Amino acid sequence: ELELAAIKRVREEHDNLYLMIPFVRSVKELVEVKKLVYAAGLRRSSSFHLWMMAELPVNVISIADFISVGIDGISIGSNDLTMLTLGVDRDNETVAGEYNEMDPAVLWSLKRLITTVGERGVTSSICGQAPSIYPDLTEKLVKWGITSISVSPDRIEATRKLIYEAERKIIKT
Repeated sequence: ELELAAIKRVREEHDNLYLMIPFVRSVKELVEVKKLVYAAGLRRSSSFHLWMMAELPVNVISIADFISVGIDGISIGSNDLTMLTLGVDRDNETVAGEYNEMDPAVLWSLKRLITTVGERGVTSSICGQAPSIYPDLTEKLVKWGITSISVSPDRIEATRKLIYEAERKIIKT
């Protein structure tokens, strides 16, 4: 409640602050969180968006249901989504070698999230290391219709060029 009160107070002077809900394990949980948000006097509007992190396999499987409950955007946490999809911990040397953001199951999950939210008019973004490391992935994300991509500072210029080329390919087809 204190966090929501702080958000409401900041929004009195700065209406460009949105809310992103992390690690949403079920549609029911999102509904309950939204009740808390609304009870704090925060309402979705053109100047207040409610986003959800998409970092769990359940988010991928039930994305249409999460959208139906009412969200304005998703931010795909590629690191957590990869770990939870593959059942590995990239920081545990015993299983870290199995961590692979280009695994077909992870790519399928990314594509499903991006295309489903795009079809429903919901914004999609991705954070994590994958777009900074794998140019092929960035091209796929653009092809699937992602709205925005976060990359590490040292990869900004190269990624801008890559996105430009990927968008050019789409326009030509």
